[in-house]
Amino acid sequence: MYKVTICGHFGGNNNFLDGQTVKTKNLYKALINEYAENNINIIDTYNWKKNPLKLLRKCLKSAKDSKNIIILPAHNGIKIFVPLFSYLKKRYKFNLYYAVVGGWLPEYIKDKLNLTKKLRLFDKIFVETKKMKMELEKNSFSNVEILVNFKIIKPLDDENLIYDFVEPYPLCTFSRVMPEKGIEDAIKIVENINNKLNKIVYTLDIYGPIDSLYEEKFKTMQEKFPDYVQYKGCVDSDKSVDILKYYYLLLFPTRFKTEGIPGTIIDALFSGVPVIATKWENAVDIIKDHETGYLVDMYDTKQFQKKLMECLNTEKVISLKKNILLKANDYTSSNAIKDLTKFLK
Repeated sequence: MYKVTICGHFGGNNNFLDGQTVKTKNLYKALINEYAENNINIIDTYNWKKNPLKLLRKCLKSAKDSKNIIILPAHNGIKIFVPLFSYLKKRYKFNLYYAVVGGWLPEYIKDKLNLTKKLRLFDKIFVETKKMKMELEKNSFSNVEILVNFKIIKPLDDENLIYDFVEPYPLCTFSRVMPEKGIEDAIKIVENINNKLNKIVYTLDIYGPIDSLYEEKFKTMQEKFPDYVQYKGCVDSDKSVDILKYYYLLLFPTRFKTEGIPGTIIDALFSGVPVIATKWENAVDIIKDHETGYLVDMYDTKQFQKKLMECLNTEKVISLKKNILLKANDYTSSNAIKDLTKFLK
């Protein structure tokens, strides 16, 4: 009998770096640390549509052989896996949990009465933010708890914080490369500042997987990048601190209102790097304005540019670093996973 089965997108043998896959793998690793590998079973939903019967057989076997099952479906999977595991729970009496990736669930289920009814039968729904919990409770959910997104990497020590920066100050983005993550906004803002001051005061390095629908356009954009803007490819999740710690600021001009606790912000916290971000719905859960980073209104590139101009005052930016490392403790696996394991029977 398994202590826990995790049903989520592990990505097969591929090294996917999207938030859903990273969170699924991090949860698996954290639970292994708690209960040992032989007590944890996985159901990988990667490419499940190619062989749905194989997946169904694995779900049935796991339902019989597990005390607790945790699912992590995204927008498409929720319509399949919530009804499936709700039915299996009634039959096999295991404890059923949903660990939500991102901040989209409260809005998504507003007009989906059947799905909402099934979700209320889960033992617990773990959301990433206070606002999500509040929104679901307004919709008559009584089974919601907070489990923040977390990383299984070591935050930088105080003595290894980087304080010495000289012009041009290095900036980066560290998320999926797509318009909705504000990549084009970041590039334009940095170009505007350098052009306005008639010198290169900021460089911009872009990290992350390029969205498949954006590849052609981004490749064309790259050909026109000024020398101080570069695409640096992908970084394994366990190497993020080694890369990010050398950056002056991380830019996160997201256009997704329903971000949860983005992994890129946790990476920045662990690296002692301040963030300038747009105010998505849950931003204040992880970024305290002027204490661990800076928040500006979504879509307001002029305000974002103004804030970045103010950050040429290095003393102001550097003063945030120790606050940032203190905040990082909230998102370590050892602290966060306790909010889940106390419910696993």
